[in-house]
Amino acid sequence: MARCCTSRRRAVFLSAAEATLTARNLAETIFPATLLEGDIMLKDLMATGERERGVEIVPVEKRAISNPSVLNEAFEYARPSSFSRGMRIDLNGLVILLISGTASIDEHGQSVHAGDFRAQCRRTFKNITGLLAAEGATWKDVVRTSCYLRDIDRDYVQFNEERTAFYREQGLDPLPASTGIQAKLCRPELLVEIEAIAMFREVPKE
Repeated sequence: MARCCTSRRRAVFLSAAEATLTARNLAETIFPATLLEGDIMLKDLMATGERERGVEIVPVEKRAISNPSVLNEAFEYARPSSFSRGMRIDLNGLVILLISGTASIDEHGQSVHAGDFRAQCRRTFKNITGLLAAEGATWKDVVRTSCYLRDIDRDYVQFNEERTAFYREQGLDPLPASTGIQAKLCRPELLVEIEAIAMFREVPKE
């Protein structure tokens, strides 16, 4: 059910079909010239916005991050997972690395260290280290992590101990910003998964 507010500010609930019809009617009212067989033509809307702002929208320079020596490519599975292990974005000398959720997976795409939370943490850190290194970065370039634990009540103490030890080995100061989240991960044997964002500048050598 979808929640909607009427003009009298009373909350009413619509069925999915009613909500779809309401959204369509609203779209036809606001964007009558951009509808094609009931769908809003997004390209026309974007072009209109560009003209109104007097700018041209161009894509940023980006490429996938890969390091098959430590971690396989997600799209190489028999049933491909449609994402890159990471993405590099170049913005006029500023490089941003977006590391996808990474877990205790080996170079063959197999889960490793099933049932051993601490070993899974260490393998996850190793995999992220390898992805960073593929772009010339280290953990000292990481500005943020998102850490997903299957059972945060049971495993957080161990996780924090492993993370603290690893960060000390890396000599990190300041420490990256971070969020800890309990989540159901993609494989039942996986206990931890980490995303990371790294940033650095590339300055031409004189």
